[in-house]
Amino acid sequence: MFFCSISGEPPQDPVVSSKSGHVYERRLILKYINDNGTDPLTGEKLEESDLLTVKANPKAAPPRPPAATSTPALLHMLQNEWDALVLEMFALKQQYNSTRQELSYALYAQDAASRVIARLIRERDAAREALANVQATMGITPASGAAEDVEMAEENGTQEGALPKEIVDQIDETQQNLSATRKKRKAPAGYTSTAEVKTFVATHTIPSLHSASPAGMTSLAVSRLSPSQFLTGGNDKIVQLYDRSTDKLLASLKGHTKKVNHVAFREHEGESTLILSAGADKIAKIWAHDSASSEYIPKATIRTHKGELTGLVVHPTNSIFALSSLDKTYSLHELSNFTQVYRSAPGEDAFTSLAIHPDGALLALGTLSSKIQICDVRSGNIAASITPPDASPFTVNSLSFSENGYHLLAPDSPSSVAIWDLRKMKTAHTIPLGEGFKVNKVLYDYSAQYLGVAGSEGIRVFAHKSWDELVRFEEAGDVSDMVFGEQGKEIWATSGREVRIWGLPA
Repeated sequence: MFFCSISGEPPQDPVVSSKSGHVYERRLILKYINDNGTDPLTGEKLEESDLLTVKANPKAAPPRPPAATSTPALLHMLQNEWDALVLEMFALKQQYNSTRQELSYALYAQDAASRVIARLIRERDAAREALANVQATMGITPASGAAEDVEMAEENGTQEGALPKEIVDQIDETQQNLSATRKKRKAPAGYTSTAEVKTFVATHTIPSLHSASPAGMTSLAVSRLSPSQFLTGGNDKIVQLYDRSTDKLLASLKGHTKKVNHVAFREHEGESTLILSAGADKIAKIWAHDSASSEYIPKATIRTHKGELTGLVVHPTNSIFALSSLDKTYSLHELSNFTQVYRSAPGEDAFTSLAIHPDGALLALGTLSSKIQICDVRSGNIAASITPPDASPFTVNSLSFSENGYHLLAPDSPSSVAIWDLRKMKTAHTIPLGEGFKVNKVLYDYSAQYLGVAGSEGIRVFAHKSWDELVRFEEAGDVSDMVFGEQGKEIWATSGREVRIWGLPA
């Protein structure tokens, strides 16, 4: 029998050094050679190739240690083995009982679901039979495919075609009323003058809105009835309602699975306030204010479109709203029951922005190819199509009608904007902003006296007709959205995780 020169134990895999002749356990001598490179007894240089395997024949099991050879020691070992076996059996029984419980719960749930499905099928069949009897009694021929299930997304409205007559009547009435007053309307008393706009300074900043990852806000809307409240949509898939006067977050509305591209209020006297949002996840969501709990509760999710939503506007009737999408269509939806009432046929280009005429009769749609389509809301027909002359293709990412209804503000390149005269269908003026400026948002104010441009180098405000630059705010950095405040006395903007407000100096 051999003994390892390092451990003194009989080796299980013996090797002998060709230089010193000593016997070692292979794993021990290899560790020593890796650490020191010498023979542990003689100190001579030793490599793994110097080790020779000792072949024992027949192979014998290693002897038991002395402590395991006595009768008490053997009994103790057997007792330990028995205890381990009993504990393992107990654990297996527990696992077995738990698995049986889970299986019984699953079987009960499946049985209950099967009963519910069977009951619903019976009720459906009974309803269809009753309907068939009524139709037979009245002499009505059942429509083909009436017995097939219908996708809810398609059931929510007409896929294509004209608007319902009652909706068209509302749009006509609204257009007549607004058009008659708009042409004679002047700026309201107390509205901010050009001289006052030139004195605007930063008055308020609301930091740390939305999540830090992914950071950034994409859209902004200010309440008309409660001017201190505003909505923001973020890259974090959340819509937030904030009160500037109290510096409190009133609601954090979730439901989108990708970034929120647009937010809007629907505020109408005598009706609850609605919050609308449209996202990159192809859906629009609607929340309604609950007066009992003072909270906003989900009311509807619109899944009409197959591409990212790029536009959201509430119609001046306050009864419908419009969506545009990268799937090359736009749609109209009722705000009373949230059903789709119109969807356009797919166009040639994907729609990238959306704006509505102040009279409510026209929609403007931006595209990826720098073309702007102007459509009649009532018929869906394209009333006009305008394209900047001699322009390389670019994305029209923002549009804004002036309140007088005669002009449309839109980018005519990534770093300039054009004012289109809709009466002549040509540009009245072009405003270059510099090669480094990338346009994110264009906007007319309520009086149509000013127009604002937000982009990668802050905000610039110009006077309509004279086209003079009145003020610029470069400290905001990259601005994704902007809004003119009540009476034009403030300018709101989103930049990063901040909402910045400029106004008259104190």
